[in-house]
Amino acid sequence: MGLTSALNTSLGGLSLNETSIDVLGNNIANAGTNGFKASNVLFTTQLSRTLSVGSRPTTSNGGTNPRQVGLGALSASIRKDFTQGSVTNSTSPSDLAIQGDGFFILDGPDGQVYSRNGNFELNSQSLLTNQSGFKVQGYGVDEDFNLVTTTLADIEIPLGDLNVAQATQNVQIGGALLPTGVLGTQGSILSTANLTDAGNANAAITGATLLSDVEASIGTPLFTVGETLEFTPNKGGRSLDPLTLLVTGTTTAADFADFLDRTLGIQNGSGIPNDATTGAQPGVSVTAGGAFQVVGNTGTVNDIAITIGNITSDGATVSLPFTKTETSNGESAITDFVIFDSLGEPVTMKMTSVLESRSSNNTVFRYFMESADDNDGDIAVSTGTITFDSNGNVTDFTPNTFGISRVNTAADEMDVTIDLSDISGISSASAGSTLKLTLQDGSDPGTLASFVIDETGIINGVFDNGIIRTLGQVTLARFSNPQGLLEFGNSTFQEGVSSGPPFLVTPGNFGAGTIRAGSIELSNTDVGRSLVDLIVASTNYRGNARVISSVQQLVDELLVLGR
Repeated sequence: MGLTSALNTSLGGLSLNETSIDVLGNNIANAGTNGFKASNVLFTTQLSRTLSVGSRPTTSNGGTNPRQVGLGALSASIRKDFTQGSVTNSTSPSDLAIQGDGFFILDGPDGQVYSRNGNFELNSQSLLTNQSGFKVQGYGVDEDFNLVTTTLADIEIPLGDLNVAQATQNVQIGGALLPTGVLGTQGSILSTANLTDAGNANAAITGATLLSDVEASIGTPLFTVGETLEFTPNKGGRSLDPLTLLVTGTTTAADFADFLDRTLGIQNGSGIPNDATTGAQPGVSVTAGGAFQVVGNTGTVNDIAITIGNITSDGATVSLPFTKTETSNGESAITDFVIFDSLGEPVTMKMTSVLESRSSNNTVFRYFMESADDNDGDIAVSTGTITFDSNGNVTDFTPNTFGISRVNTAADEMDVTIDLSDISGISSASAGSTLKLTLQDGSDPGTLASFVIDETGIINGVFDNGIIRTLGQVTLARFSNPQGLLEFGNSTFQEGVSSGPPFLVTPGNFGAGTIRAGSIELSNTDVGRSLVDLIVASTNYRGNARVISSVQQLVDELLVLGR
């Protein structure tokens, strides 16, 4: 019985040490496998053969201890070492390493698997995958680049294919305005000769007169139905972009005056004072005598000039001369700048300012915003005031927003916030007044050129126009018992019956660890320790084999005795 028991016990020992050597061999073989987690075998004793349970002490005997003979050992478990492996830099921005607990989530052919190996790359569909083609899972983004955290999705990084533009939302203007200059009290005044209405017995025209009935001299109409008028005036010494007007059977003189007004970008209302000479608000109107009269805004940079040839009809000059009787005055400045709509198309803006009022403790400049790219048919955009204190500091500017219509384009309507607080109210007579664009946050179209993944897993796409957009977020999984995971090959694990379900978290939260981009986690195999353990396991294996050899010799002796 004893020899047979020894044989079985040693046989079990051989099997256990074979398992241990097998595990150690696997650890050493994967010493170069990124993200590999080493294992170790835990032994436990088997049942023992009890020869005697012992006895209690008596008055005449001190008692005896139990006598038991062990029946060998069992493999209690093969335990994974999930401690952090060394993290080293790589040459690829798509390589990721987890510092802390947690697993990458991958979509494989048989469902979701989990891995610590962050050797990822982009495939031909711009999806982030591992070396076996399993797709990395995380949160995607909607059309506005906002994270969608309701469901996991493939991580897509379309380098060279994704194009975006950024609409301007904020504009900042700087410069310096001269507070001691000439106050703006009058604008340009231009008018035509009195015109007659052929449809009303050649009386003086009114706003209701049909444009086709307007005559400079009796029997000579200035306009005909069906022609297209183009107006290219001069303002502040620069030609304005032309607008056009189709003359129909219902087009009136008031419509023509409005056409001139919109092309000139004259602004009125909103607290703009009346012209000092005419007492009228700036604009284009039909006078009581039947003339078209232009009253411009104040400021030398807003001075209007209209000459023969500025109004044409299908390319031919319209003989409607304007006589200038007043020139715009007032200390002023002008600047041109470009902003961008939601499609990245440039929108050219012009801003002018004029000294409007001055008192003992403040100075007020009025500003005008214009744009020929404003699609509402009027280049005038907005007007407001800038107030400076006695130290030249801006104390107030209003309004602080302006809108640009893009109704004739596929772009969104624009609502832009303007900051004028950096303008100085101190300047010299020699320097005069100046304005300049210091900041605008829009951009023209750009293509995704590169990407950066931060420690929270957020993927930031960098476009060649300087825009940065969120493209997604890598998510991680945690398990209550990672020892319960099943190895699935390709450096991946599957959910096991004892691992518990995955708990999905974003990096840096709930103990899931953070992510290092451009890095990789190495195997945590300790080769030196494994080699020492291998020596111990080999020694134990030889010891058990020696026990078997000894039992064989004893059995041989017994057989000799039986002869």
